[in-house]
Amino acid sequence: MSSPIANHRIGAISALSGVPVSTLRVWEVRHGAFTPGKSEGRHRLYSDEDALRASLIRQLTECGHSISTLAKLSATQLNALLQQQRSAGQRSRTAAPSQAPVTVAVVGVGMAARVASGQLALALPDKPIQITEILEDLDEAAQAPMPSRPQVLLVRVNSLHVLAGNDIQRLVHAHPFQQAIVLYNFGQEPVIAGLKLAGIKVRREPISNAELGELINSLLWLDHNPEASDVQRSGLVPPRKYSDETLHRVANSPNKVLCECPRHVAELISQLASFEQYSQECLNKSAEDAHLHAYLSSVSGSARALFEKALEMVAQHENITLPQMPSWGAQAS
Repeated sequence: MSSPIANHRIGAISALSGVPVSTLRVWEVRHGAFTPGKSEGRHRLYSDEDALRASLIRQLTECGHSISTLAKLSATQLNALLQQQRSAGQRSRTAAPSQAPVTVAVVGVGMAARVASGQLALALPDKPIQITEILEDLDEAAQAPMPSRPQVLLVRVNSLHVLAGNDIQRLVHAHPFQQAIVLYNFGQEPVIAGLKLAGIKVRREPISNAELGELINSLLWLDHNPEASDVQRSGLVPPRKYSDETLHRVANSPNKVLCECPRHVAELISQLASFEQYSQECLNKSAEDAHLHAYLSSVSGSARALFEKALEMVAQHENITLPQMPSWGAQAS
């Protein structure tokens, strides 16, 4: 990783990591766990990576590891040790399926610190989160092999521009994620729309821990049955294949036999696509609203993809041409 930017006071690190300020000072002074920078006013300043390491060290010390053995380890080494600890614990007992952890690859050290702190635990009481990869940025993520095959990709960027959008789409297509979530501060509308069309969930910060946890929880229903597996290249809800114009043409095309299937299937796809978009854009007044709308969007998107597969079968039978919508990457170029 490149040199981290130090911009947090120790109180912020304590809030992010769940470690008391007094403990952080002991870890720093006695064990050299942190090397903070200094502000112009001579205040100690800590980085996002310091917050992440503090969260990981806290969890490992709670498991019985000594701070003296952890203090000099990097965030990547600490996370690997924590995953080994959890894997050993899972092997020693028969865990119920509902207790299996949600595996997450996190792009953005600050977001990794937020996840590692356990702040999402209340929204996922039956699904502990296991960070399998901690990646500083999209460039590092593009080179990461991710052998653990994490279920969820969680990306945190400040600016969601065209290049970032392209990088995210390439990353999604390179790995079998079940879901991908992108959080951003500033973004270009065409990029945001393109990612949504690609089945990626996009949310603007600030997003509460409860809403983020509920979003992850509601999306993971797509660890779904074999009947849907041939519809998706990965676990993501696939983007739309056919435009409203194509669906309208199919619905009104003459048939060689008295069969209304092309019209009915095309109309169903159009309705499902409209409801999918409506669910994504519906206002959320609470975490429960966000959970429901994310679930409805995923259900309607998956059903729409299944009916698109059915439409292809009907079109082949009826000799109907189905021009697909261009991908967002092709549109951007």
